[in-house]
Amino acid sequence: MSVQPYFQVENLKQYFPITRGVIFSRTVGAIKAVDDVSFEIPAGETLGLVGESGCGKSTTGRSVLRLYEPTAGRVQLGDIDVTSLSATELRELRPKMQMIFQDSYSSLNPRHSVGKIVAEPMVIQGESDGARTRARVQELLELVGLNPDHMKRFPHEFSGGQRQRIGIARALALNPSFVVCDEPISALDVSIQAQVVNLLAELQKELGLTYLFIAHDLSMVRHISHRIAVMYLGKLMESATYDELFSAPLHPYTQSLMSAVPIPEPNIEKSRTRVILSGDVPSPVKPPTGCVFHTRCPFATDKCAAEVPEFREIRSGHRVACHHVDDPAIGPTIDAQREEIVTSIESAAGYGPDRTFSGAST
Repeated sequence: MSVQPYFQVENLKQYFPITRGVIFSRTVGAIKAVDDVSFEIPAGETLGLVGESGCGKSTTGRSVLRLYEPTAGRVQLGDIDVTSLSATELRELRPKMQMIFQDSYSSLNPRHSVGKIVAEPMVIQGESDGARTRARVQELLELVGLNPDHMKRFPHEFSGGQRQRIGIARALALNPSFVVCDEPISALDVSIQAQVVNLLAELQKELGLTYLFIAHDLSMVRHISHRIAVMYLGKLMESATYDELFSAPLHPYTQSLMSAVPIPEPNIEKSRTRVILSGDVPSPVKPPTGCVFHTRCPFATDKCAAEVPEFREIRSGHRVACHHVDDPAIGPTIDAQREEIVTSIESAAGYGPDRTFSGAST
């Protein structure tokens, strides 16, 4: 039986116009940061969105919350069409949708105390009430593992991991049901990453949160995500459950990302074969025709350059945008490459079925 999605995105596009001229400005093109992206997240689950820097992950996160106004597409939270809401209606919905930002320092006002930062969402929404707000702030700080007595301290007095916990507390202030986590651990060292990932997982269980977890590290995303979507140049390449993606990656781009995951076993790391992509990532101003990955794909054919591949379901819940996944001439070669990558990763320490992240170097 299929699970009813709580958060759903259909054909999302986010184009940023390129203009020329100062006085008589005119549009001469567009940066296609997000181009026809669709996904869904059941209530209480996490979708990990991964890909190289600049592929459109963070733009997707901001667009679904309407921090950027989408160029096209539909975003639905429960039974509410977020993209059709007026400014007033969107403000009323904001408590249900929150965001944890990547840079835990620049996202916190250095002139405000921690107590004021965490209470700010309540003030903006008109829910501030003196002693009750103070008690709520203390409760939130304690919830994320910080000392409630540090309310009067300022962001620069905390470590990076502690600042990120402050950002998490602020995001939870209005009891949201959906949270976009925009690379919340990328600026932290590995041991602190483990703490923050485990904290987010615990909060999800305790509060029933639904996450869109954005990251560039596949191994890290595996520990918190129920499903993983792989993005390249504004488009989704592959989407599957975390165990399906790691045991049977079908798209050549996913395989290249997995082959780049460092393995904490020197002998395996030294002997493994890497999938090295040729060339540079094309410009989103003028993306390649057909499949946007064809300029770097080792299996690309003329069909790849001419036709956009459909993001289709190959197996139950496993979708891929590739012409040659089941091509009898090329598919077996892709499968052989996949088997080598999966075998090398799964045979290394720390990559077993247990998803608990201890902080070992991965």
